[in-house]
Amino acid sequence: MTFFCLLWVPLFFLFRRSLVGAGNTSGSVWALLLGSITAIVQFLLGYIFSPGGFGFSRWLFGFFEIVSMPVLLPFIAYFIMYMFGGFSDADFANFTLLWLIPVGALRALSWSSMNDPILLVMTPLLWTAIAVGISYLIIWMTNSYNPFISILAVLCMILLPVAASTAYWAFFSQQTLLGFLLLLAAHVPFGLSFVRKD
Repeated sequence: MTFFCLLWVPLFFLFRRSLVGAGNTSGSVWALLLGSITAIVQFLLGYIFSPGGFGFSRWLFGFFEIVSMPVLLPFIAYFIMYMFGGFSDADFANFTLLWLIPVGALRALSWSSMNDPILLVMTPLLWTAIAVGISYLIIWMTNSYNPFISILAVLCMILLPVAASTAYWAFFSQQTLLGFLLLLAAHVPFGLSFVRKD
């Protein structure tokens, strides 16, 4: 399971790049650099939020420390750089996946002693679901001139990390059926990105 957490993101990145192209090279360098810095800082500082028990504090812990914020942070960084003209194309997914490679490597090392499939298997899957899913929803929104589609895409972008974090919370709380349903729901935009060309 440790090897899955270590290798899933880089292998998926290579697979996706073989389908959609390499993207922005300078963005790739920045992603690896900033991701490495973030991973080292998080490793040294440890968790900021207390995990608590099975309630809302555990969900917040999952959102900010485990599942969603590690993926949303590179999205925010890329968006800021893109708005200031740092990159010529908006390939949010490739940038985010590259950022997550060093993050996933250090997380795999720190989680390996726990041997927890929720952390070592499900979390990397949710990372890629959020990274590719939000990137697809951004493209879907920008390519549509229908305001209803734009509103729906924004709502999905908000709900996706919430659903992913709730899936982590559900599995941790041993609500397996709810966890699997939310895991599948979080992968819907991910799946659409491979079958639709919006």
